Amino acid sequence: MTISDIIEIIVVCALIFFPLGYLARHSLRRIRDTLRLFFAKPRYVKPAGTLRRTEKSQGNQKMTQFTQNTAMPSSLWQYWRGLSGWNFYFLVKFGLLWAGYLNFHPLLNLVFAAFLLMPIPRYSLHRLRHWIALPIGFALFWHDTWLPGPESIMSQGSQVAGFSTDYLIDLVTRFINWQMIGAIFVLFVAWLFLSQWIRITVFVVAILLWLNVLTLAGPSFSLWPAGQPTTTVTTTGGNAAATVAATGGAPVVGDIPAQTAPPTTANLNAWLNNFYNAEAKRKSIFPSSLPADAQPFELLVINICSLSWSDIEAAGLMSHPLWSHFDIEFKNFNSATSYSGPAAIRLLRASCGQTSHTNLYQPANNDCYLFDNLSKLGFTQHLMMGHNGQFGGFLKEVRENGGMQSELMDQTNLPVILLGFDGSPVYDDTAVLNRWLDVTEKDKNSRSATFYNTLPLHDGNHYPGVSKTADYKARAQKFFDELDAFFTELEKSGRKVMVVVVPEHGGALKGDRMQVSGLRDIPSPSITDVPRWGEILRHEGTTSGGTDCHRPTEQLPGYLRSGGSRS
Repeated sequence: MTISDIIEIIVVCALIFFPLGYLARHSLRRIRDTLRLFFAKPRYVKPAGTLRRTEKSQGNQKMTQFTQNTAMPSSLWQYWRGLSGWNFYFLVKFGLLWAGYLNFHPLLNLVFAAFLLMPIPRYSLHRLRHWIALPIGFALFWHDTWLPGPESIMSQGSQVAGFSTDYLIDLVTRFINWQMIGAIFVLFVAWLFLSQWIRITVFVVAILLWLNVLTLAGPSFSLWPAGQPTTTVTTTGGNAAATVAATGGAPVVGDIPAQTAPPTTANLNAWLNNFYNAEAKRKSIFPSSLPADAQPFELLVINICSLSWSDIEAAGLMSHPLWSHFDIEFKNFNSATSYSGPAAIRLLRASCGQTSHTNLYQPANNDCYLFDNLSKLGFTQHLMMGHNGQFGGFLKEVRENGGMQSELMDQTNLPVILLGFDGSPVYDDTAVLNRWLDVTEKDKNSRSATFYNTLPLHDGNHYPGVSKTADYKARAQKFFDELDAFFTELEKSGRKVMVVVVPEHGGALKGDRMQVSGLRDIPSPSITDVPRWGEILRHEGTTSGGTDCHRPTEQLPGYLRSGGSRS
């Protein structure tokens, strides 16, 4: 943390807490009385009853006697207290909902408000209710946000424990929105001021009822209105390319139902199940052997962590000279995941169709493993990484679930340019790629297939001796420059190589209202919309010419399938 950061924090805190202290100094009694409504003891006014006049004669004197008949206590209506301080809780939620920061659940919040409003005669039970409401209110607030749920946090608990302390602090500070804190402070002062004359509870309950009425009325729009025609062509599988040509280039989805139903939970689940059923039939058929006159070549698959079109645009590198090397570029490719392990497994199982996340960690048919199929055709497998592969058991997942059984390429004496978010070394990509050139040059087999996973762009990477996360643009610029220089030298070498650049997922560089920068728990389009590039080097470094593909695509059977649906 720099001195300027410390000064900024001090100034912001002063702007927030000085007015609060001033207000507390001059209005302490008013604030105390207002906040005391949280645990206000019910004021029970004893009914006056009626006076009864009786006259008694005692001798020659008359005596008048008045007695009071005590009326029975009234009903529970006298114990309605309003929401008191919980009004501010709901007002904050309404503000966040209006700004688009909440996934608000109207019915649950209405039930919670009813629980708080229910009249209770006994003061001790009234106070107990508020103590019970505190954890419930916190849990409900968390449930209304886009933050990861407890099950997600627990499933990633071991990985979070591996984060360095500096990176954890960095992540926490990203959740602090000073503008939002300032707005909440203004709302707090306004609530204290207006609650002197206005019954805020009436407005809060009215808004809750209105939000529930909107929910009962159903969505006011649908992404795919029923019966609206689409440009997607549904086929029965098989000859997709011919169908595309016959339909003027419209996307083709083999055996996948058209997306025309309203986006309800039932419709989405039904469509997803149909999608998986259709994908289960997909498989690329490799020949049992290569023709005798088949030309040998090398395959290099570069699997990059944290790189999406959104990240490239945010870094201002859309016109980098690296892109000029590629013969084919996919503009609308869906990675179908936002984490490294599943992304690598989907790529390594590209000989079969897409499966659910759960099935990725179940055994697959042997003919689903891409590099296994290439090995059967005589390609030598190579596995190399720009890191040690230990975090989250990545190397283990690649072997057990991706079918990569070759030894990890030697990393001895590789220069370390960065340290990962867990403190592990991140090696220089130029050095790793040059080592690949040396190893394959000495290989007796002229056919090789190499899987290279690298993560210089991962969130939390920092330079040795510096705790702050390194600038993404600077890292991306250096990485792209290195790839540009490597491809230039590779083209000059005359080696016949097919290079496929396959990002795993985006890095959520910009963030949004659902997730802060760097958080990838929700696979939003800005994270899963990743580029795919391919370059085919022939004799004397010639290429096949550039082609751009703008259709929705995904990983499938040993090649990049056009017309696939987003999963």
